[in-house]
Amino acid sequence: MKQRPYQQIDVFTATPYFGNPLAVVLDGSGLDDEAMQRFAHWTNLSETTFLLPPTDAGLAGGADYRVRIFTPGGELPFAGHPTLGSCHAWLEAGGTPRASGAVGGTPRASSTAEGTPPSDEIIVQECGVGLVRLRRRGHLLAFAAPPMQRSNPDPALLAQVAAALGLKAQQVLAAQVLDNGPVWLGLLLDSAETVLALEPDHAALKNFGQKVGVASVNRSQDAIQLISRSSREAKAFGGHDAQALAEPDLEVRAFAAPIGVVEDPVTGSLNASLAQWLIADGQLPERYLAGQGACLGRAGRVHIERDASGQVWVGGESVTCIHGTVTL
Repeated sequence: MKQRPYQQIDVFTATPYFGNPLAVVLDGSGLDDEAMQRFAHWTNLSETTFLLPPTDAGLAGGADYRVRIFTPGGELPFAGHPTLGSCHAWLEAGGTPRASGAVGGTPRASSTAEGTPPSDEIIVQECGVGLVRLRRRGHLLAFAAPPMQRSNPDPALLAQVAAALGLKAQQVLAAQVLDNGPVWLGLLLDSAETVLALEPDHAALKNFGQKVGVASVNRSQDAIQLISRSSREAKAFGGHDAQALAEPDLEVRAFAAPIGVVEDPVTGSLNASLAQWLIADGQLPERYLAGQGACLGRAGRVHIERDASGQVWVGGESVTCIHGTVTL
């Protein structure tokens, strides 16, 4: 064992302790799978990441660093808030994107060809799904959502999940299986009130072995006022941070009992898939703000944008809450 630099980052918030926490071991060299998994289980956070040098293939593709992502119960090929939080920690620890850098031979300064303005700084992360591009625009980091496949859910499973959530059939407007590495059963519900009032049977959801994401588009001022009245985050903030409480266009919750996380505070991979689905189907505009975490006393804000090339970007603010070392 040795002392390794360590940080805990709060992601999708500019105010500490109101986003989704992430444990980051900035030097994962020499650790085997068992040691990484044991530490991730010990932190008891939804995700713990380990930063490593890129593989030869990753380096050839332009990767700046490699990350391995663990939940308390297993490894993930990709996840959104660990991607943003790991990049935040890597940059804060002195990481520098490869000099004016080329991604696959293309200068990063010419990133308009990849759907990003030349002024954006591009960072490339290697992880289980391959290479993921991130952009830094001012104080916001955003990742390019990986390709997503979607399909109709099995009717029997959908009925079981709806029952476990306490939903009536007419409250589910649409449903899709969303796969961008992690697989979510996405449910579009009839109102923000329905989303915020859910009290799921988490044991049943765990038995189904299916992570579930629910969302509702805020279509009216009435819905916005409803969230303002009912959201626990308003009480948590005491009204002192109006910017953090910007009203979302989409209200989201994520239930992931099969991987040991009853409810995730703010979920990048789910928001990426929801954006790809709901923008494509005309339910949301190409730029919007998602809110998540209200029922856990959080105030997560996820910035979504689909650029001119059709690439969906998922971003937010991050803040470091703990600096230190860990013995591993």
